[in-house]
Amino acid sequence: MRRVIFNQKGGVGKSTITCNLAAISAVEGKKTLVIDLDIQGNSTQYLLGHKITDPDKTIAHFFKDCLGISLFGGGKEGIASAIHETPFPNLFVLPSHPELEALQSRLDSRYKIFKLKEELEKLEGFDAVYIDTPPILNFYSQSALIAAEKCLIPFDCDTFARDSLYTLMNSIAEVKADHNENLEIEGIVVNQYQKQANLPKQLVEELISEGHPVLENKISPSVKVRESHSASQPLVHYAPNHKLTDEYRALYVEIH
Repeated sequence: MRRVIFNQKGGVGKSTITCNLAAISAVEGKKTLVIDLDIQGNSTQYLLGHKITDPDKTIAHFFKDCLGISLFGGGKEGIASAIHETPFPNLFVLPSHPELEALQSRLDSRYKIFKLKEELEKLEGFDAVYIDTPPILNFYSQSALIAAEKCLIPFDCDTFARDSLYTLMNSIAEVKADHNENLEIEGIVVNQYQKQANLPKQLVEELISEGHPVLENKISPSVKVRESHSASQPLVHYAPNHKLTDEYRALYVEIH
């Protein structure tokens, strides 16, 4: 199963949700791959503890191959050569790199938008793939939406986030109609949810009343997230008995 985690608004927890769900998948015995398409490389840092400086050991190598400009030539290696083991059993990452930004306009102009999907359909050995995306509808996020089977949308209980959600849903619907008829919005992940506060409850109730696919299990705010980022350990490893970890486990079960 290939899942993309996408929102055009930054700071909604895309990388955190991606890595924590993927880590639980790996703990459950599934060989799991995280693909980091955000040039900030937060998922890469979270899972490896550092970023990868050599672009040819990242997904940038694959996209250079698509343009025929790789020193290794021709796009024959694919993405497998750039996949890294993480310190956690069954969990692997295909790192991001800042060079992706410079490649984007050439990839877009030469219509390489289906290359990631084609490559992932050939990739063998993984039971689950989670794709982290940049907070904008650009070449890379569109490539991810085309390559994925399901889409999770993080929502951080903010009025501006609700307003941007309508544009986001339209963007996903357009990609589905034009490029990937099998793409399914799996649900909206409510993040930073304070159940005692009025505004978050109101916003969630409005989304549900409007027919949006809000997932039942919500993620609370907690300092443990920042601690796990600093330790470069997803919560299931950093704080396996914490309430927040249990929320992620419940979310994982809900979407499976």
